[in-house]
Amino acid sequence: MRELLKLNPFFWKYRLLLFGGLAFIGLTNLFAVYAPALIGEGVNALRDADQEFLAPLRDGTSASEVFGEGQTRNWPHSLEFIREWTGVQSGNDALHSKEDVFRWIALIAFFQAGLFMLTYLIKGIFLFFTRQTIIVMSRRIEFDLKAQIFDQYQRLDAAFYKVNDTGDLMNRISEDVSKVRMYLGPAVMYTLNLAVLIFLVVGVMLYIDVQLTLFALLPLPFMSLAIYRVSSKIHHQSEAVQKRQSGLSTFVQQHIAGIRILQSFHREEDAAERFETRADDYKSHVLRLVKTEALFMPIIVLLVGLSTILTVYVGGRRVIAGELELGHIFQFVFYVNLLTWPFASVGWVTSLVQKAEASMKRINAFLEVEPAIHSSSLPKDPIPSGNPTSNSGEMVFHEVCFTYPETGIEALKGISFSVKPGEIVGITGRTGSGKSTAAQLAMRIFDPTGGTIALGNQPVKEWPMHQFREMTGYVPQEVFLFSDTIANNIAFGLESAEASDEMISNAATDAHVAHNIDGFKHGYDTLLGERGVNLSGGQKQRISIARALIRKPQLLILDDCLSAVDTETEDFILKSIRQEGQSSAILMVSHRISCLRGADRVVVLDQGEMVEYGTPEELSQAGGLYASMVAQQAWGTDPDVTP
Repeated sequence: MRELLKLNPFFWKYRLLLFGGLAFIGLTNLFAVYAPALIGEGVNALRDADQEFLAPLRDGTSASEVFGEGQTRNWPHSLEFIREWTGVQSGNDALHSKEDVFRWIALIAFFQAGLFMLTYLIKGIFLFFTRQTIIVMSRRIEFDLKAQIFDQYQRLDAAFYKVNDTGDLMNRISEDVSKVRMYLGPAVMYTLNLAVLIFLVVGVMLYIDVQLTLFALLPLPFMSLAIYRVSSKIHHQSEAVQKRQSGLSTFVQQHIAGIRILQSFHREEDAAERFETRADDYKSHVLRLVKTEALFMPIIVLLVGLSTILTVYVGGRRVIAGELELGHIFQFVFYVNLLTWPFASVGWVTSLVQKAEASMKRINAFLEVEPAIHSSSLPKDPIPSGNPTSNSGEMVFHEVCFTYPETGIEALKGISFSVKPGEIVGITGRTGSGKSTAAQLAMRIFDPTGGTIALGNQPVKEWPMHQFREMTGYVPQEVFLFSDTIANNIAFGLESAEASDEMISNAATDAHVAHNIDGFKHGYDTLLGERGVNLSGGQKQRISIARALIRKPQLLILDDCLSAVDTETEDFILKSIRQEGQSSAILMVSHRISCLRGADRVVVLDQGEMVEYGTPEELSQAGGLYASMVAQQAWGTDPDVTP
């Protein structure tokens, strides 16, 4: 349980709930142990009443001799509490006939039944409070643990997500945390309950009769061992079922997402056959699991029945020998059944702990990962905005190099340029030349492996991450929209109190998407599907641009964000960007030369190296790579293919 020990600070944080739960467990089990004692006492009381008053009648003694004048029938010792409760002083004062005897026996039965019901009612109340403390504690720790994992999600850099599977990371906050919560709640509760119950029940049983206790408890350890073996097998088979269920779900998800491709290539029958194969494999594993689970209750019933048989047999012999009261046999049977589930739960709890240990190991390994990009904790003086003549907001690349650690590809090789407030600097080049890498370095999604990037005369590494990101606006190459309203997607980068309807509308107008939004039935309140599936590619790009423009950033980075719009829309957006560029430094990445014609300067990359740098007019006349790309795109040919 080495990994689970790291949860101890959470236990201490909610120690009041934990200790309160332990107290309620003790009170619950105290009344649970007291209830069978009432049954035993009631059986003894009824037996004594029968022997004292009714047995003589069955033996032939007349009622007048039993209840006649001058005959004294003292209350049996087991009935003293009834006598004291009713205020009866002697047997003759209350019992004058056989009907009186039946009446008092009925009174005894109802009295014992009432006490039994009251005891279980109080036990149920304390059991409710037990769950309201320990289970609530586990839910609160689950919430804290999920919040901690989600914070770690946001701390880690993009490089981490490139080498780790998204589904596996999602399991940390869903499946793994759920298994840990089962340890924090049910496992802890049943373990404490078992310890307290064994202490109380076995103590009472030993006090009554040691020999009968040993025979009554003899099958229970074997039941725990059998349940443990069955639970372990269920655990392994459940993992196999879950694995195949995940594979089946992934198969269906992929085919639903690619239904257009599936139908266009007419591969429906092939997909159905592969689905049937996977489904049959899943079904066979589920049936094995069901067969194993079917052993669970029969084992419990068999061994509990064996314990009951031993209790009745051994206890009956000792009652006949006069060494034990008849009610104690009933009491022991109740105690055996009371211990049944706690003993059976040992195997189940052990399985829960094993699963939680494995899950917590995965969670701890994730939480211990340190992001490759470290943020300074010292705030910087804010950069003045709105002054295009000031160089205080200038971003400078100086001999910047970057190599992707997971592949070893050297994406950038010593590039240098600057972007001042009020300027638009474009970056272009063939596919794979490092354009998007430069944009991601400017946003500090990655840190360069060589050289420096500075903003406002300060290396970006020295800026606190939150302060740096507040000054920037970023439109990535791969547009991502949330399953929310269009208005909320545009205002995503602002606090809810800052985003007015007018600001959202102006940003949409600048991005030339307002007329499309107005055409929707619900306008800006239109709810987008997953990743904006109910929008066209161009609409998604323009909403993403509006999301960046609404922030009025001091540094605006556009990563090939106009690839899905027509020429007219492109011109309109470029004019809006130029207006934005009067106060912002704009870095525009694009493989389309038409997007860069309004740039102040253009950086041309080829295989990670800066091969040209200058104004669009200068580069068009220089006869280099940029001029070649202009010519190729003017004729509609692929700039990545040499004619």
